[in-house]
Amino acid sequence: MGKPKDTFDDISPIDYRYWDEETAKYLSEKAFVKYKILVEISLAKALYERGMYSESVFREIKAACGQVTVEEVYDEEKRIHHDVRALVNCIRANVSAEAKPYIHLTATSYDIVDTANALRYKQACENVLVPALINLEEVLISLALKEAETTQVGRTHGQHAVPITFGFAVAGYISRIGKCIKALNLRSEELTGKFSGATGAYNASSLFFDDPENFEQDILSELGLFASEHSTQIVPPEAFTRLFSEIIIVAGVLANLADDMRNLQRTEIAEIQEDFEETQVGSSTMPQKQNPISFENVKSSWKIVVPRMITVYMDQISEHQRDLTNSASSRTYSEIITYVVYMAKRLTQAMGSIKVNKRNIKRNLSMQKGLILAEPLHVVLAALGHPDAHEKVKTLVRKAQDENCNFHDVIICDSEIQKYLEKMTREQQKAVSSVFSYSGIAAEKSKTIAKKWKRELGL
Repeated sequence: MGKPKDTFDDISPIDYRYWDEETAKYLSEKAFVKYKILVEISLAKALYERGMYSESVFREIKAACGQVTVEEVYDEEKRIHHDVRALVNCIRANVSAEAKPYIHLTATSYDIVDTANALRYKQACENVLVPALINLEEVLISLALKEAETTQVGRTHGQHAVPITFGFAVAGYISRIGKCIKALNLRSEELTGKFSGATGAYNASSLFFDDPENFEQDILSELGLFASEHSTQIVPPEAFTRLFSEIIIVAGVLANLADDMRNLQRTEIAEIQEDFEETQVGSSTMPQKQNPISFENVKSSWKIVVPRMITVYMDQISEHQRDLTNSASSRTYSEIITYVVYMAKRLTQAMGSIKVNKRNIKRNLSMQKGLILAEPLHVVLAALGHPDAHEKVKTLVRKAQDENCNFHDVIICDSEIQKYLEKMTREQQKAVSSVFSYSGIAAEKSKTIAKKWKRELGL
């Protein structure tokens, strides 16, 4: 075996920096071998139930499968240069001569590999990725409800727009992630396995069974999977492609949330602050720095996984009944899930501990001295019959800017506007006089969305 490898000899940062114990149970190489063994056991059970051999032989094969280690399989693969046959040989090494002929009987390698992948990706999504996203949703829901009425300036194109609330901004991500969770559940359920042999025509299994498709489903049912409607030597790749597309979509939502939170921590904005430990260092030379490292890590991880989706799309093509051009590239798929789980968990920690600086939120909302009230003024003036409301308000905006004074002071001193102010309702007058009175239904919408997803996710 040689000298054991030190963790810090690893090349990929996913192993020495972003490794996750929960995810590894499904997506590590050790886990992959375990899942292939599960498929071999399911095949052995289906053969036994079809009367191919005795119960004692099945028990012997099952016990032998439980003894196989990933180290043994890799040692055998070095000898014969075939991964699945190496696994089969390791199982065969632990059974009697009576049982040996039946191990892997009727199967081709990718009956095992694609079925194992479908099962582990399905379970990794159901048991790790989706729960991680639900945990994040729980934190965001709590934050949205808490800050539902915290009026904050809205920003479009990096410029101050009209007011919203901080809870409303968070609620948008609750909705987006919630829809992604539903889509991920759907896509993971669509993953299928196969047991249709070397070209997908059930050649080997039809030598023994009149109903090879039922035999296939017997094997897959034991694993909680359905069979592909049609397969070649491999499962059609579209279900995998759709699942990973959805994973990349949710990664984009997480990166968007991280980017927004990172920008809100800019020194000039400073509306939120990521938790910063007493011993934590933000810069090797600037002791005052408190960088938004968690949010930057999340966005950086997104930049890793998005290009990897191109590999998944390229693996959609396989010549005739199969070639080997995806054998190396497809081994990297699990890294996509691993990084996105990391993103979700990192965001959950960061969003659960951010500090909202309401003083700075109020300062930024008032920064333009009421100019963000130009929209309600223009809209109400137009509704009250002003012939050129937009241009009139633009003139008032320029006047306020030139004189560096409060926009509302300019409004009430303008004789043309006076008669329109008198016609306004009390609510309209409030909307054109205070930046804190013009946030639409942002507060109510925040609560509605947060409560909806809290209910739908059973939180």
